[in-house]
Amino acid sequence: MPGMAELALGAAPIAGGALLGLAAGNIKGPDLRAGIKADMDLLDRLPPEQAQRRAALQRSIDIRIDDIVAGVERNREIRAMAASYSGNWRDIVVFICAVLFTIVWWNVSHSRTNWMLMFVVLIALSIIAAVYAARGIFRSVATFMHSRRRS
Repeated sequence: MPGMAELALGAAPIAGGALLGLAAGNIKGPDLRAGIKADMDLLDRLPPEQAQRRAALQRSIDIRIDDIVAGVERNREIRAMAASYSGNWRDIVVFICAVLFTIVWWNVSHSRTNWMLMFVVLIALSIIAAVYAARGIFRSVATFMHSRRRS
């Protein structure tokens, strides 16, 4: 059983990073639509004599609706940018950083319990980063060659 404990301890940094990534993808903000609906219900319940309060609440509702519309537009722009991403210098920088960190990790004491597991993960990440960097380089070279042929 000591081998299993060392393996679990060695996998802790990797599992922690994976869990943090999963948690970051599942964090949701407040439900603005439900808040607007509740405020509109409150607006309907306010007596017409309280015109000042009704106007202030209506302004608050209008501002939140404008925020939702602006957020939808911003999300659409971000999605368009993400869809058009085809790899560039950042992939090369990530590859170089992954290789350098792997080299640094090689010089860490090999007696650490998580050394081998982390070294294998770093090699795998370096390979994945190399594939993305090579794909971006090949695309940029192909685009350059294609543009030269046209001229």
